[in-house]
Amino acid sequence: MRTNLILGTAGHIDHGKTSLVRALTGTDTDRLPEEKKRGITIELGYAVLEIDEFRLGIVDVPGHEKFVRQMLSGATGMDMAMLVVAADDSIKRQTIEHLDILRLLKLSGGVIAITKADLVEQDWLDLVIEEVRQLVVGTFLADSAIVPVSSHTGTGLDVLRDELKGVATRIQTSGGLSDPAAPFRLAIDRVFSIEGHGTVVTGSVSSGSVSVGDKLVIQPGGLEARVREIQNHDLGVQSIARGQRGAINLAGVHHDEIRRGQELGAVGHLKPTRIVSAGISTLKSGSRPLKDRQRIRFHIGTSEVLATVRLLGMREMKPGSEGLAQFFLSEPIVAVWNQPFVIRNESPLETIGGGRILHANSRRMRDFNSETATMLQKLASDDPRLRISAAFYFDSLSNTELDDLARIAGVAQPEPLVKTMVSDGEIIEIPVTNHKTFYLHRLMVTRVSNLIVDYLRRFHESDPLSVGAQRRTVENYFAYLDSKQIFELAIQQLAAEKRIQKTGDLIALEGCGPQLTVNERKLLAQIIDQFAKAGLDPPTIEQLQKDASKARNSVVQLVQLAVDQGQLVRLDDAILVHWQTIDRIKQELADSLREGQGITMSDIRQLLNTSRKYSIPLCEYLDKIGFTRRDGDLRFLAPQVVSVDQIVE
Repeated sequence: MRTNLILGTAGHIDHGKTSLVRALTGTDTDRLPEEKKRGITIELGYAVLEIDEFRLGIVDVPGHEKFVRQMLSGATGMDMAMLVVAADDSIKRQTIEHLDILRLLKLSGGVIAITKADLVEQDWLDLVIEEVRQLVVGTFLADSAIVPVSSHTGTGLDVLRDELKGVATRIQTSGGLSDPAAPFRLAIDRVFSIEGHGTVVTGSVSSGSVSVGDKLVIQPGGLEARVREIQNHDLGVQSIARGQRGAINLAGVHHDEIRRGQELGAVGHLKPTRIVSAGISTLKSGSRPLKDRQRIRFHIGTSEVLATVRLLGMREMKPGSEGLAQFFLSEPIVAVWNQPFVIRNESPLETIGGGRILHANSRRMRDFNSETATMLQKLASDDPRLRISAAFYFDSLSNTELDDLARIAGVAQPEPLVKTMVSDGEIIEIPVTNHKTFYLHRLMVTRVSNLIVDYLRRFHESDPLSVGAQRRTVENYFAYLDSKQIFELAIQQLAAEKRIQKTGDLIALEGCGPQLTVNERKLLAQIIDQFAKAGLDPPTIEQLQKDASKARNSVVQLVQLAVDQGQLVRLDDAILVHWQTIDRIKQELADSLREGQGITMSDIRQLLNTSRKYSIPLCEYLDKIGFTRRDGDLRFLAPQVVSVDQIVE
């Protein structure tokens, strides 16, 4: 079975990268007229090299410092690298910067080609080889073969092919390639239109596979398209997979709607983001520290955007250090777990460092603490269970499903692990429909529970006379939670732990309640007594305030307290009656009406000997609580009403 890998070139301008690729493959990767004229690579070039069971898609990147952006675009999806150094020129500025970029991308391996070996004496060649060997100490190329070659004479090309095969074999057997079951993804590096065919995009497939006829989505943008045709290095094919270059003819989208930096992905896989959390390292060669809130250029995939870096737990990073950071992007990108990125100064252009994405669709971490740091470190783990746990922790507020774990944790087939984690109580499973289930981390439920407690504590401090906060008010305060289920689970957990008490529609902290002075307690008893004696001719708030000799300013709150405690019943915004009055009215109506017999509003008013002012809100209240049922101008006892005793029960 043939293994497809992406091989990227790197090195200084005019060090012979394109000539070497042509000598190895027979393909001239300089395709633009300006490139032919100037003799340098400006845009990315592509070729294919077949070595036994390996098919290497070669990405030839520009070596000029002005085209580092294109070099970074070409580095997307690289599995291995070929660092090119000219024997007659040795190490130059872009040699070092390209090597730094490859280090930041954390490639698995590569080879070093010393080109133009036929132009120098052996002594000089030995010196260049030694310089290069010293340059790569401590990098992923430290133990790589250094092969002198000549694109003109063909010297060393067979040795170079053998070394490339060795590197490819090690990558294949290391298990570092992505899961074949992972969703399809391709970062777009070229967009154009062909007459009679329409829109074509090209790129390297970083995960999954795609076939003719498949539906894909372009992100950012959410553009839907269908695969009409596929080419792999100018050959028409039915499908392409991870490690292959592809030119995909798309139906349903115009080429003017697409640009380099966007990505093609399986439906539902990619999700635009403007905040990412990452592990980051700075280059030892950096000229200055990376500071918190510094503006930088953020390179990921084939995209470059301006961003602000927020260092987590530190104010600056000195050259050669490592840490955690969030990046706030000036425009949306798409990213997945463990995807490499590079950052450069906004001006002057200089590579600062880079790293790997830990959490692709982040929220601002306002309270970075040890728990958050631990979870970010779990996302960097090789253990898929730890990554799943941390991913659910950070995404619990976003209705996370199992399919999301390929993007946020790099686990394409997570079902067995998640099932075990649910059984262990680490993850909470929430069925929403027959076909959709969300998952929460238990620590996130605890966090929301603590936030609810903080809210209720502030509520009791601001309103010491209240029994508790209205549940709907509390729920609305936490409406920013994408999932209502997490609020429900938090309330259930607090009630089970006896940290809150629920009274009707009210929620209060356990042990908290009305804090009344002696005068307020006396006034409350007086208010309740007035309502009990008044029946269906209750006092108004103004009357109660006028009658109060002390604590007059507390009347409104005390009335509400009596309502919350069930002593008073609110018929509408202005009219309240004693609970015993309501019970007496229910008894009178139940005694007066036979089953199926209706009664008009006028009859009720006469039966209760009251006015329309009170009979209308009273009847509406009885309808609302289900004691009566209105049909036109008549009201009937609700079918379930047999007696007041039964209602009380």
